[in-house]
Amino acid sequence: MKFHGQHVSHHRACRLSMLSAAALAAVLGVMPGVAATLMVGPDQQYKAPSDAARDAQSGDTIEIAAGTYFDCVVWQTDNLTVVGTGSGAVLTDKTCQGKAIFVVHANDMTIRNITFTRARVPDGNGAGIRAEGVNLTIENSKFVNNQEGILTTDSPTSTITIRNSEFVDNGSCPTGSGCAHGIYANRIALLHIEHSRFFDTHTAHHIKSRAARTELVDNHIEDGPNGTASYEVDIPNGGALVMTGNVLEKGPKNENHSCAVTIGEESVDQPTGELLIKNNTFTNDGPPTAFVRNLTATPAQLIGNILKGNSIKPLIGDGTVH
Repeated sequence: MKFHGQHVSHHRACRLSMLSAAALAAVLGVMPGVAATLMVGPDQQYKAPSDAARDAQSGDTIEIAAGTYFDCVVWQTDNLTVVGTGSGAVLTDKTCQGKAIFVVHANDMTIRNITFTRARVPDGNGAGIRAEGVNLTIENSKFVNNQEGILTTDSPTSTITIRNSEFVDNGSCPTGSGCAHGIYANRIALLHIEHSRFFDTHTAHHIKSRAARTELVDNHIEDGPNGTASYEVDIPNGGALVMTGNVLEKGPKNENHSCAVTIGEESVDQPTGELLIKNNTFTNDGPPTAFVRNLTATPAQLIGNILKGNSIKPLIGDGTVH
């Protein structure tokens, strides 16, 4: 079922009443918060997430009822929480600004329990989320069959945190343009991903990060029988990398047999203070490959990793294997 509807102004009137109460409270020396919860759904005040976005103010929570919405949103207001209730909300097929289903210009935003699927745009970079603000947290969400799962702009002070989420059947390398990936983080301060799954990525990389620091903890990053990804993890410009407790696999149809994890592939143009790859399990179900290829001058530390399947060279480049 697809939900549609017109914008309703009742919330704005309610907020004005709240603000009037807040002004009175300020006179009395008490200042309560004025954050509101905006409800989205077929039987709610707001029929589509984009309707609620127009009324949202800093500190608000937008709750989206379970269901499928043919909608996209440009988020402009800082400090919002957007959450799918029950079994979760699905946003599909529609993109904003020629970029993504959610285009996040806002800062300090949290997105939880939402599925983003079937994002397509003419330049081949159609994302579930385009992150263009500072600091974004994504939890318990799914990115399925998009050209790109998540794409970030350059934002040198920003942290992107992803927890308990899935990236399945994403990725694209259209002729004449750059590739789109499961996640593509441009120059941000930190990309942190934990307890998440990447599977069946096409042509491009599961995770590509130009962040100053990338942390990957307890994730599954796997091609599977039909995935055609190039690298499992690509850190093209250097930068610190910490990978602990992940499960990685190159499948029989992978399109790049050189390695699973590559560091400095394009150029090393930022400090690379730490390269720690510890207690991961890597299975090679394709042709002979390397686990880690390090093209920086910072020694990679490979500690306690388990390598299984077809022929694998643990490390190419500077570093040690224990």
